[in-house]
Formats: sequence, C-alpha cells, structure tokens
Amino acid sequence: MLTGITGAALAAASVAGAKAPASGLDISRLVRTALFVSDIDVATSFYRDLLGLDQLFYSGKFTGPIVGQLLGIPAGATTIARILKVEGPPFGMIGLFQVVGSKLSRVRKQRGSVNIGESVLVFYMPSLDPLVDRLNASHWQILCPPTSLVPGSREMSFYGPDDVLINVIERNHRAII
Repeated sequence: MLTGITGAALAAASVAGAKAPASGLDISRLVRTALFVSDIDVATSFYRDLLGLDQLFYSGKFTGPIVGQLLGIPAGATTIARILKVEGPPFGMIGLFQVVGSKLSRVRKQRGSVNIGESVLVFYMPSLDPLVDRLNASHWQILCPPTSLVPGSREMSFYGPDDVLINVIERNHRAII
C-alpha cells in the first residue's frame, strides 16, 4: 500500500508513466453505469440520499433524432438525465436516465437470483450496519443481509429502484489506492 501520496500526485504519476496497451485499444477505466429508470426522482433520492452519491455531475434533457438513434427510441421522446457521483474524479458514476414520450420495455428477470446479462452495482463501505438501518427504515428489500463470504470481510446485497441489484462490501475504500 502507498502512503503519503495524494490522489492528484498518484494520478499524475500514473499518467506520466503510462504506456500504450499491448492490445492497441486505449480504453479508460469505467466512467459510469447508465441506468434507465421508471422514476428519476425516486432513483435520485435512493442513490443520493440513501447510498450517498451526493454530488450532481450533470443534469439535463436530451431529445431529437441523434438521441433516438443512439438509444433506439423515437426521435420525439425526451430523455431526462442526472449523473451522480461521490467526491473525487469523475469515474464510477451512476447515470440515471428516464425516457418520457416512449414506453420502454422492462427487463425480465427472476427476482431473488442473479440472471444472465444482469449487471450488479458493487460498492465499498467502511461499515454495513448504518446502511442496513437505512434500507430497513426505507423498506428496501435486502436479498442477503451482511454475511462473511471470505474470512474477515462482510458483504450484502439488496434491490434498488427498478430491481437493480446492489452489492456492498465492508471495506475502508478510502485506504485503497
């Protein structure tokens, strides 16, 4: 583990010493996950207020033929967007998108189990207990309460808005570089 190096210094050192990948594709780390939601206000409240992605990176609306082509929706539909993040660089963000003016199909999946093609959002949190209290107080379904998959570590899984499966691992993410 590195100590005494700020995040900005580490990022600058990483960029300065970066080499082109052998694959020839120079792809970044994951920027964000885009979630198409049925109610952007409910989803915003959940990810911002309950999980703590409390910084608004972007908020706006998109419409027109290019958006329609990109998303496979009618050109007249409007997409409302909110991108949330935690403090720090703009990576690992959650983009919430609600399409208005076109009925979207809901992904079919069996609740209570993972499904082929399903994504799971994974986060670190220093203690799971406050999260369990918040989820219970807000009546969100916990699929698996905190449990030890590996010795000395706990994790849990639960459903967010629109049945998005979320996994949180008890780990001090601020100590990970």
